[in-house]
Amino acid sequence: MKKLLVKLLILSFSMGFSQNPNRIFESIEYKNNILEIKVNDGTYNIISYNNHIVETSFIPEGEIFKPTSHAVVLTPNEIQSKLIQNEDSFEFKTEGISVQIQKQPFQISYSYNGKKVISEKMGYVKNDSLETIQFNLTKDEVLYGGGARALGMNRRGHRLQLYNRAHYGYETHSELMNYTMPIVMSANKYLIHFDNAPIGFLDLDSKQDNTLTYETISGRKTYQVVVGDSWFDLVDNYTDLTGKQPLPPRWALGNFSSRFGYHTQREVEESVQKFRDEKIPLDAVIIDIFWFGKDIQGHMGNLEFLKDSFPNPNQMIKSLKDDNVNTILVTEPFILSTSKRWQEAVDNNVLAKDSVGNPFQYDFYFGNTGLIDIYNPEGKKWFWNIYKELAEMGVTGIWGDLGEPEVHPSKLIHATGTADEVHNIYGHDWARLVYEGYKKDFPNQRPFILMRAGSSGSQRFGMMPWSGDVNRTWGGLQSQLEIALQMGMQGLGYMHSDLGGFAGANIDDELYTRWLQYGVFQPIYRPHAQEDVPPEPVFREAKTKALAKKSIELRYKLLPYNYTLAFENHQNGIPLMRPLFFEDETTSLLTDASEYFWGDEFLIAPIMKSDVKEKDVYFPKNNIWFDFYTDEKFEGGVTTTIKTHNDYIPTYVKAGAFIPMAKPIQSTKEYKGDILELHYYFDDSVTESKGHLYNDDGLTPDNYENGAYELLHFESELEKNELDLEFEAETGENYTASTKTIQVIVHNISSQPKSINIDGKKVNSDWNSTFKTLSIPMKWNTERESEIKIKLSK
Repeated sequence: MKKLLVKLLILSFSMGFSQNPNRIFESIEYKNNILEIKVNDGTYNIISYNNHIVETSFIPEGEIFKPTSHAVVLTPNEIQSKLIQNEDSFEFKTEGISVQIQKQPFQISYSYNGKKVISEKMGYVKNDSLETIQFNLTKDEVLYGGGARALGMNRRGHRLQLYNRAHYGYETHSELMNYTMPIVMSANKYLIHFDNAPIGFLDLDSKQDNTLTYETISGRKTYQVVVGDSWFDLVDNYTDLTGKQPLPPRWALGNFSSRFGYHTQREVEESVQKFRDEKIPLDAVIIDIFWFGKDIQGHMGNLEFLKDSFPNPNQMIKSLKDDNVNTILVTEPFILSTSKRWQEAVDNNVLAKDSVGNPFQYDFYFGNTGLIDIYNPEGKKWFWNIYKELAEMGVTGIWGDLGEPEVHPSKLIHATGTADEVHNIYGHDWARLVYEGYKKDFPNQRPFILMRAGSSGSQRFGMMPWSGDVNRTWGGLQSQLEIALQMGMQGLGYMHSDLGGFAGANIDDELYTRWLQYGVFQPIYRPHAQEDVPPEPVFREAKTKALAKKSIELRYKLLPYNYTLAFENHQNGIPLMRPLFFEDETTSLLTDASEYFWGDEFLIAPIMKSDVKEKDVYFPKNNIWFDFYTDEKFEGGVTTTIKTHNDYIPTYVKAGAFIPMAKPIQSTKEYKGDILELHYYFDDSVTESKGHLYNDDGLTPDNYENGAYELLHFESELEKNELDLEFEAETGENYTASTKTIQVIVHNISSQPKSINIDGKKVNSDWNSTFKTLSIPMKWNTERESEIKIKLSK
């Protein structure tokens, strides 16, 4: 009896400690899909979007609810829900996520399918300088989120500042970077999105008292709780809430020529020609700030070609396009008082203001400047007209740099609020400006928008974020997996790095090689750096150049697979790079970023240190794995020491995988999807498997939605000694089907098959006894299903 009494006292103390003793329940009402709870100091509004997303807003007494969200685009659905009254509590119950409201002591908590998710601790509290929302955490849950950081995968224990800020030359540790987000994701498969723009902090249990706290200077006291049955479901549900990434132009998955920077038209043209002469594939060239000024300082804001250096930009852009090379130009939101456009910007009311209504001027590295007020309709219109003129010249990509904004004084005033109120969404709304401008004026062109700062939901504007000015060192490389994996989990599936590293004049050919080999399996392939050491492979010494060429050629061979990953991301939000714990829930993997999945089928284990001769590779359980280069077979669920190779990083393919590949090409423009290799990785442990390949014209927006696509489905079935490979095409009503020429390559076939038939007809094949591969040529008219039957030898 004493033991029971002690347990009850402990439970009572624990529950009392985890609630707000000062908040008093007054009333509750459910109408028009809104649960309204009145308490002594304000009102809670709770809305269910669906069975996996619920939104809670607190409106303090005397304040008016602010309904506008920068992030959320989902409209709440009418779902089956009911309000259940108990003696001392209420439950707002759906078929999935439910909300429990305890009257005294007052507390709001959330559950999913009967299992507790999270609960408010003190809930909303205002102190002298910040407004906070506080939650209870379980003792051991691993936490992710907060945007781009280099802190380790488990970010619990940190108080994360929410203020986008560049970190030049970072390596293995960076607490604050260009792209912060008010998102917390738990290893317990729930996510909390704090739906508010102003600056603040995200405290992930820094005091080690099992407390999560969101802190902000002002704004909405609104958050969404998102749940899922799997990691894939969780990301899908979150990107339903904040928007899916549009499918990028196919050329964005090719190779870029880029540096800081090309000084002249001649440099640009000669660099591109060098790629063509060396037969290294190329799809785009990025021109940094020298397109509008001779020097780094003093010219920002000119935003027009400097004729002395670029005498005929129209012809340059046209010639590049004729050579299947896209032109991307850097732009910044700063207009220097020494620039050619300063007076124009002042006269057109383009710039953010000071307290008396004059353009706010201040000094930073590039000169004395004003900042374009993209929240002022005049500023937005003026900025877009510059982009429109560039697009009409033939520019097909926009690089928005310094968009944190890099220097953003607190006293500066925008049309919609202070600098601190919009700072973290400036890059987000800059991307929106470009994206919406393309939708209006160039509706048949997919925009390419490269930016280093944004917010939650920026993916829906097609933003391609990169990880900032990383140091050109092994330490710089080592942080990139964590950054890309974390951002992918938070909806930004195209986070990538400057391949080779950006900052510093470090010449390290091994580092450069390993970084570019890793880049084959990251979303955007873009070597970029300060010009002291050339980032383009065509200007490196012979051995390094040859290794880089192999990596880039492989990148292009994987174009059909990679474009299908982009389609999957567009459809369900799933990132291209995925942590191992997405499929293997071994506890130690929850904090590991040394390996990752590239799509469903590839396991990648990058080389992150110098002179690595051997590497321990963990092979995720419940699968058999094959070395992509040698076909050596590995059991899942074990760690194996493997020998490394100079030519490539450790790369493995899942048994049962279908890997579509292209023939050698020099530009993605040459790819049509009609001539393919299709690799199937056979193992008798896999009795059924599926794969697919998505294709369209690679340029026009919304092809899938408009029926201008084809989706090829592959399926394997193994019964006794017969392997069946089945082919079926889903063709949109506005797409013209074509006959495919496919070289089907089946791996891990240990002996010559007895027979091979395609659609009932016996065909010839080539079995390679050395590599244990079977090659079968086929022609497939995709208007009909097709089947390959392989009678295996015992």
